[in-house]
Amino acid sequence: MDPEAFRSDLDGIPGALDDLADAIAAGNMRWPIDGVPRRLVLTGMGSSYFAADVCARRLRAGGVDAVAEIASAQIGWPPSSDTTVVAISATGASVETLDAIAAHHPTSRVIALTNQPTSELSAQAHATIEMHAGHERGGVACRSFRNTIGALLALEAQLLQTPSPVVTLRRAAEATAHLLATVDSWLPEVLEAVDHPDGVWFLAPAERLSSALQGALMVREGPRRRADGCETGDWSHVDVYLTKTLDYRAVVYVGSRYDAAAAEWMNQRGSRSVAIGGPFPGANCIVSYPGADDTAVAVLVEPLIAELIAASWWVAFHR
Repeated sequence: MDPEAFRSDLDGIPGALDDLADAIAAGNMRWPIDGVPRRLVLTGMGSSYFAADVCARRLRAGGVDAVAEIASAQIGWPPSSDTTVVAISATGASVETLDAIAAHHPTSRVIALTNQPTSELSAQAHATIEMHAGHERGGVACRSFRNTIGALLALEAQLLQTPSPVVTLRRAAEATAHLLATVDSWLPEVLEAVDHPDGVWFLAPAERLSSALQGALMVREGPRRRADGCETGDWSHVDVYLTKTLDYRAVVYVGSRYDAAAAEWMNQRGSRSVAIGGPFPGANCIVSYPGADDTAVAVLVEPLIAELIAASWWVAFHR
């Protein structure tokens, strides 16, 4: 992995989102699914699973019998002729994902969602959908993470017969470009608030949990620092305890109805926090951007803050 190339990959996010929007608008992203499957399984590892989780939840909200399963699980929906499996891997080479689809052959229909349409995953699938994320020279799934979500939003629109996500992707590209263009005005304050040996902790509502999990992964994967992600409501049951023993630093992707409960504990114990997308009681700073009030836009844009934190630490570590 290359920290300088990773930083460059981040600059390419708006273009990758626009490329995906172009493909959808041109009719090149129609999923090879007729009607609504009886069962829909979205599976992958790491960032792929994070994206699958939030998109499966959106599909269920629309009435689709969809589930996200981590590909390494040994127990899940059994193979059947009325099950469609979307196997997600940017490289198309994740061993666990290949094993997961092997368990569904030859009964279930398998569709690969990948950035490498000539990969082993594509070879093992009945059909392939390409992410259009381009080559990530830094070796870290950042553009492919967004484009996974974007491709699954296109699947959602197709199954639910709602408008395509082209406008959402364009808005996300513009908002991401805005954050990149203004980074020098907000990132130093963010870094000052979250930089501590005890680690940095990410919170997000369930509908955008991928942002917290992806954010923490970026900090672990690049600069190899301590970080973890948590659902905001669950935070009061599983992570709050750390505020008593650590110099707790939090990045909060706002919008949960349980933001206030988390803020109360943090403020009582002198924790420092950064609010992303809007206000959070007691936050040391706020980072906002156009479209932050739209869940579909936010889930595509807000992970950039964590990625830029990680890139800054990672590049500095290697100098």
